[in-house]
Parts: sequence; structure tokens; C-alpha cells
Amino acid sequence: MQKFVILDRDGVINQDSDTYIKSPDEWQPIPGSLEAIARLTQAQYRVIVITNQSGIARKLFTLDDLNQIHHKMHQQLSNIGGIIEAIFFCPHNDEAKCKCRKPCPGLFHEFANRLNAPLARVPAVGDSLRDLQAATVSGAKPILVKTGKGETTLKNNRLKEIGVVPVHPNLAAFVDNLLIN
Repeated sequence: MQKFVILDRDGVINQDSDTYIKSPDEWQPIPGSLEAIARLTQAQYRVIVITNQSGIARKLFTLDDLNQIHHKMHQQLSNIGGIIEAIFFCPHNDEAKCKCRKPCPGLFHEFANRLNAPLARVPAVGDSLRDLQAATVSGAKPILVKTGKGETTLKNNRLKEIGVVPVHPNLAAFVDNLLIN
């Protein structure tokens, strides 16, 4: 049986920014996150990223810029034995009312269909309420990390709508816990 882990990007893998990550220079990994992905890879997990990238719709960066950012991430992971198998991203902003922008589950369903992967019990690690909502609606298992917007999300009164959500200090701590169990 194949094992998957779904990760949000900004705030889980790399430092988040209220002004968006617009270039490879601005993309900086959270300490321990790339090593955590490498450990998942070595434990035979298939790592998938599902991320909102509304900066494209806002014309803050281009698709080429996004590809360069992802190239940097892939390259740094490759150097330490980590692999992100696929990146699913929504380029729209909230006004587009698309089905792929989290909290909608569209990209989760696209992942499940493309990779023939049932979402039940697949951990989906995020730092925002919309990450957790998309995971829950799609049938994946929402996991909150305190990095990025995670501390703010933890204090959000709406978090209780989702139910019990495991909380970890960061991606590395989540991976430690996952690989022990």
C-alpha cells in the first residue's frame, strides 16, 4: 500500500510572508523542514504539495517565477535525498470563486484522481484554517503546525468547527511523530 503525505508550502516547508514569496531569493526553508521531507522520502512516503498561490492572479509574480521557486525547493531537497513527487497549486484569488483554492477541496480531489490515491487517513499538514478545512472536506486527515500562520490559526475560534486536529510545533516534529507510530 502506498503511503502519502500532503503538505502546504508557505508556512509549512518555507517561511511565509504577508507580501508573498515572489522569487527564489525570497524562498527560505523553515529549519528542519527539508530534512523532514527527506526522512519521509527515505521511509517510502510519497510527498505531495497542495498550495494556494494567489500572487499569480494578483500579478505579484508569474508562473515562471513560481517554477523557479519550486526548482530551488526541489534542488535543495535533492541535495539531501528528499523528493516532492508533485505540486498542485491554485493560481486564483478569492474573487475567482474557483473549486481549487483552499478551503475548497478541488486540488485534493485532483491529487486523489491523478495518483489513484484514496484520501482517507492521508495526513495533510497545514498552517492555516483553510488548509485544515480543505483536508477535512476532502476526507484527508488535517494536521496543524505552529509555524507560518499556525499559532494564529491555533487561537482562531473557528478551529473547533473542524474537530480534533493534531498540533505539532513544526513539520520536523510531525514527521518524528509519524515515523514513530
